Parts: sequence; C-alpha cells; structure tokens
Amino acid sequence: MPAGWIPEEDWETVVATVPIVSVDLLVRHDGGLVFGKRRNDPVKGWWFLPGGRVHKGETRTEAVHRIAADELGIEVDIVESLGAFEHFYETAAVEGVDDKHYLANGYVVDLRDGALRTEDQHDALRVFESPPDPLHDHIRDYLRVADSLPEWP
Repeated sequence: MPAGWIPEEDWETVVATVPIVSVDLLVRHDGGLVFGKRRNDPVKGWWFLPGGRVHKGETRTEAVHRIAADELGIEVDIVESLGAFEHFYETAAVEGVDDKHYLANGYVVDLRDGALRTEDQHDALRVFESPPDPLHDHIRDYLRVADSLPEWP
C-alpha cells in the first residue's frame, strides 16, 4: 500500500466527518498557468488546478513537491504561499457522502524541471495564458490574492 494511502472505508469516514487539508498548485509555465480537466468529482469536467491532500506527518510544502512530482511529473520551486481557503462542494465522489469540505492551501509555483504529464485525476493538462471559461470561484479567490500573478485578473 502506498505511503499515505487510506483504505476506502476509512476514506468514506474521513470525507463524511472532517475537513481535508490539501494544497492546490498554481503552476507558472510558458507564460501561463497549468490547469487540468477534472475527471472526477468534485469539479468533474472543469479546468481546475492540480492539487491533493496533505498526508499525515507531511508538511504542506512537502505535499506541494510530492504532488507536483506524482501528479504532474515535474519539479517545482515555490514562489508564493496564498494562505488557506475553505472549499465546500456539494459532491464528494465517495459512496454515501453528499458533500466535501477542504481546507485548501494555495501555492504559486514555477516549473523547474520535467515534462508535464497527466494522471488519474485529469483527462488533460493545458497551459492557459488567461483564465479558462468558466473559471471556478475557488480559483478566482486564489488569483485575487496572488501578488506573483499580477497579469491574471
């Protein structure tokens, strides 16, 4: 079993009862930001930011680097921490659970090394030079506070 893996029945309990601490990556690359076309809920079908939960015993910055490597195949440099945001969703992609609550921590990062690749969360990855339409409110919140992204509305 991979490090940080939670058995399905335990994951159902976690999602049903506690907020999930996560990191979202605003990856600067080729003059834009990397978005992934979500394959699963929440935000299935939306262009959204790569990200994932923080494992027990892992710092948020360690999670940023792990997720960049595992989900995108890249190494990143952290440029800016955007702080923590409350994300509430009305879908959970978990049997018997109707909603999901994240304590999401946004990070602006630069792609340092590697070639972008997709994984099981995204159908495609794409660099956008301006926000995709529609733009999810959670991403809009990150862009509103990001000092290192002045060209993004």
